[in-house]
Amino acid sequence: MNARIVIVGAGGYSGAELAEILLGHPSATVVALAASSRREKGDATASRFDELFPRFRGRLELPVVAADAPKIREMKPDCVFLATPHEASLELAAALRDVLVIDLSAAFRLKDASQYPVFYGFEHTEGSLLSQAVYGLPELFRDQIRGASLIAAPGCYPTSAILPLAPLAGAGAVRPGTRPIVDSISGVSGAGRGLSQKSLFCEVSLQAYNVFKHRHQPEIDAYAGCETIFTPHLGAFDRGILSTIHVELSPGWNADRVEKSLREAYGRESFVRLCGAGVWPSVADVRRTNFCDIGWAVDERRSHLIIGSAIDNLTKGAAGQAVQCMNIRLGFPEGAGLGDTRVGIESRRETR
Repeated sequence: MNARIVIVGAGGYSGAELAEILLGHPSATVVALAASSRREKGDATASRFDELFPRFRGRLELPVVAADAPKIREMKPDCVFLATPHEASLELAAALRDVLVIDLSAAFRLKDASQYPVFYGFEHTEGSLLSQAVYGLPELFRDQIRGASLIAAPGCYPTSAILPLAPLAGAGAVRPGTRPIVDSISGVSGAGRGLSQKSLFCEVSLQAYNVFKHRHQPEIDAYAGCETIFTPHLGAFDRGILSTIHVELSPGWNADRVEKSLREAYGRESFVRLCGAGVWPSVADVRRTNFCDIGWAVDERRSHLIIGSAIDNLTKGAAGQAVQCMNIRLGFPEGAGLGDTRVGIESRRETR
């Protein structure tokens, strides 16, 4: 089978990363590229893709057209990726009910529709689709993904927090009455491709933002198995997320039990690498890969666990994980197309 793929939202970083990964996929072909139905800065219509991202010159020169659900259906795609704003995804997913859709926005991640006005500023009007959507974190929901028609790809920060926390919280490691503290630092690509003063080279430093009100907080809490205190930071690098997680351990939990729980959960997983006790992940080691690296240390005297996790926010935190879900859903090898990719924001040569 050679899957026919449409990418909507091709003008953003996640859309470009999808294209890069799928160009190297042995069983998938990108047949169309579309802009977001609600045009974003940097998202052009009626332009060739290689004009938006020169690194695709001679490799992927399709036009980037306006998103149009009826025309997309006429192409008979096997999968449509939506790398679009949340409300655009809401509309397009509803119009593509008969097509496999993998949505990289947050439009279908939260099962409680009342949270959307609070955290995303819009009313969720597709309750039936929301109930059908499967959260696309393969390590936790692989069986559900196999039968899904709408897959909600997880957010980048949530991926870095949920993967290390979920097996521990599920096993009772989190002391009752406490909340794990999640401090995460993201590269600037996490802010998107639109022009913004905070994303300018001379403005980016290292700073917390959206403290106590970040939209990924409810997503982390919904799938980590416990309430958390999450603080995001923007760092002066292009891509990657490093999360440091503090957990007050329940009575009876020691270093051996923590390690056993993590190894039972992820010892056979292709894209979660357990660095080991006292070995700390680095964003450099996961750059342009679909890996999540996890390290940890336990202070048994104080019953305190510190976990470090690292992902590439554009790959395991977005496009790579979405392709991993596609592979599962369409019956391809789960790692197809997900070796190290050459994708980058733009090479130095191309942006001079």
